[in-house]
Amino acid sequence: MQEARMTAMQRKLKIKWSDFVLALKLIDRAQIWIAICLLPLAMFMLLPLVYLFNHAFKPLHELFMFPPTFIVREPTSGNFTELFAMTESTIVPVSRYVFNSIVVTLLSSVAMVITGAMCAYPLSKHPFPGSKLVLGLIMLSLLFATEAIAIPRFIVIQSLGIMNTYLGHVLPLVAMPVGVFLLKQFMDQVPNELLEAAKIDGAKEFKIFLRIVMPIVTPAIATISILAFQSAWGNTETSTLFMQEDSMKTLPFYMSTLTAGLSNSVARQGAAAAGALIMFLPSLLIFLIFQRKVITTMAHSGIK
Repeated sequence: MQEARMTAMQRKLKIKWSDFVLALKLIDRAQIWIAICLLPLAMFMLLPLVYLFNHAFKPLHELFMFPPTFIVREPTSGNFTELFAMTESTIVPVSRYVFNSIVVTLLSSVAMVITGAMCAYPLSKHPFPGSKLVLGLIMLSLLFATEAIAIPRFIVIQSLGIMNTYLGHVLPLVAMPVGVFLLKQFMDQVPNELLEAAKIDGAKEFKIFLRIVMPIVTPAIATISILAFQSAWGNTETSTLFMQEDSMKTLPFYMSTLTAGLSNSVARQGAAAAGALIMFLPSLLIFLIFQRKVITTMAHSGIK
């Protein structure tokens, strides 16, 4: 019985080894050399992530060690304990800031994706007189710094009467020129014949947009979702300018108040390192979830 099992295992190993050898034969030598050349570059790009994770667990004497080290020698969770101890003395609980950040990030991300797609669709598939000018103005808006439009935004939000509301957080973030441009370029790859065939079958315009165009541009939507999430999650402008009540402010703003003025201070540097890691983790997780879609988008794959 044991001999039969051993022979069966040996056959499986032989089959797996033969498959591995066949896969190696199919790989082009040029691809192997490209992978070997890109491996050091990938490891170099990982260094900031390694440093950020290790920096959050360094004790105080390692935080100020010179020359600085990437790998922590004596890991400790005291930095996170210190950070949470600082939050206990606040009037507004930290859970309120976390809740505000989750609500604002979700609403803003959905709003940016929807408005970007609805703006890109007519620019791509229903060009109208002046459509190129509109697209040019949208791209021109990328040149304006945030500080240059802070006062006009404040006047608009105050005139609408949405100060200290979630809408005051979301509305300034809805416009996303990069998302419009990316979706427009991706929608250009959708064949017009496919849309005309759907119209002949009786599909309405909104149904074509929702059932045909949107599934095709899913990789681009995933990429825009990541960009929208990152911009909304790390945003402190709306909390600083439009929110006077502390209960309506977000976690990034709260973290910035905890770490403000610590650049030239020794105290609470561990808490600042822990806070930086906490703010970075959600963006990293979202990217890891949608990374395949991002690669697909950057390769401009789609229906040709």
